[in-house]
Amino acid sequence: MIAKLLSMETQGRRERKKLQTRQLISDVATELFMARGFDHVTVADVAKAADVAVQTVFNHFPTKEDLLFDEDAWWLGPVRAIREAGPGAGAVEVLEQYYLDEIRMRLRSEHLVTWKAFARTIEESPALLARRRKNADEMEILMVQALQERDPELGPLQARVIAAQYQAAQKVLEAELARVLPEQPEAGRIAQYEEAMEQAAAVVFGALKHGLRG
Repeated sequence: MIAKLLSMETQGRRERKKLQTRQLISDVATELFMARGFDHVTVADVAKAADVAVQTVFNHFPTKEDLLFDEDAWWLGPVRAIREAGPGAGAVEVLEQYYLDEIRMRLRSEHLVTWKAFARTIEESPALLARRRKNADEMEILMVQALQERDPELGPLQARVIAAQYQAAQKVLEAELARVLPEQPEAGRIAQYEEAMEQAAAVVFGALKHGLRG
């Protein structure tokens, strides 16, 4: 019994260490990409700055693009929200609430402090733009599947419209976020940024709901 507990503790420490290493590599890579541009930084540069082997980087991130797109919340989060929503909830309302919860959390945790530099890094790299399009296409396909699983009476064209419109709404709101946030967001103005994004979301999702009703 004691040996089993010690083994579990060792495995737990090993897993935590792996997660810490992964986060370190991701953070270092993001800083380098934003400072020098994605196309001007190699995986070897990232490994050296993080003080790990190049193979260690690839063990955690199969491609260089994965170093920047290292979390799936923006792409797979909406799919999970649809699948986990309670019965009777409208798809667009579920997606709107998901977006609001996500943007509030990210603003309050200061996760979006470097949003402008992050967005600029993507816009300046053809490779990252292609990866973002791939992620968006994947999200749309998975959303269609989730919508039809949730409501079997929803036709494939209707599901595709909802998924495509959410993707468009997300893109519009990302542009608005870049407009609302200054280069260096202030902690004391988080509530102001949050209110601005809530108002923007109300307009964007309101238009989406109106279009679907029409």
